[in-house]
Amino acid sequence: MASDGGKLQPGKKGVIFSGMRPTGRLHLGNYLGALQNWVELQREYRCIYCAVDVHALTTLSAAGGPTEVAEIQPNIQEMVLDWLAAGIDPERSILFVQSQVPEVMTLHTLLSMVTPLGWLMRVPTFKEKVRQMQETEESVNYGLVGYPVLQTADIILYKADTVPVGQDQLPHLELAREIVRRFNHRFGPTFPEPQARLTESPLILGLDGQQKMSKSLDNHIELAASPEETRRRVLTAFTDPQRIRRDMPGRPQVCNVYSLHQLFNPGDVATVYTECTTARRGCVDCKGHLAEGINRYLEPLRERRRQYQQQPGYVQEVLADGADRARAIAHQTIEEVYQKMGLA
Repeated sequence: MASDGGKLQPGKKGVIFSGMRPTGRLHLGNYLGALQNWVELQREYRCIYCAVDVHALTTLSAAGGPTEVAEIQPNIQEMVLDWLAAGIDPERSILFVQSQVPEVMTLHTLLSMVTPLGWLMRVPTFKEKVRQMQETEESVNYGLVGYPVLQTADIILYKADTVPVGQDQLPHLELAREIVRRFNHRFGPTFPEPQARLTESPLILGLDGQQKMSKSLDNHIELAASPEETRRRVLTAFTDPQRIRRDMPGRPQVCNVYSLHQLFNPGDVATVYTECTTARRGCVDCKGHLAEGINRYLEPLRERRRQYQQQPGYVQEVLADGADRARAIAHQTIEEVYQKMGLA
């Protein structure tokens, strides 16, 4: 394992921080929307990737708390296996679990002293999360309200200067930048203002053809699914709703299966279009063809995942080493913050 003591490697542009909530096995939307980009960023940046298990506690349901908590550790294991299989390299990047670097909770508390409550209440995702949880603003936990402060602490604890985000996540990062500006103004220059690195990724609709691919909507295809399971899932996908008989011409432009062919069977797109619009190809055949393309695309990743699974304890070794490296950085940061805030 790498042992860099928290230093920036020569030739790297800067420090990237990004995290994922541990929800278990990842799906195609996770891979194409974020994970694939994480792998590429390792070439240019020093990357710090975190399984944000403390964040997962902010949305525990009132009824399912113990059950949900019991799922966190196995979910981390499955998610990190997917990271490694996708190409995240522990020699080039730091991989760790958020709670294993408790300095982040210290920084979260200190940042909360300079963050106005009004800023947090105006975050659009706060109200959306409250709605999804079917709670009132009076009954939600403080952790959900303070989520953006913890998120800011995640980033700046490691002096990260770049965060990969999609266009829809820019408001979250701007709040982190505002918190940094306020801290630096009150206590002196301490943290870089994290800059967005916009990631262009295709919007991957789920098998329902309507919503973004999501485990919670059960419209997803897991990266680690078997070829047989992948085929079964793809065969449930919605196609052109107006094509109710095999001999009717289809409309590829409104069919999500056709859009997925463009990603997983790019060389066959013209044939798929012609055969669909002339009714020479039925929807079942088309979905079977798509399943073949997805399985072919994912087979190298799945093989690497199988190899990692055959190494007992390897994931825990990677995460323990990553936590040690992350704590080396975090310790220095907290010492500096204590000094700036008069706590040393």
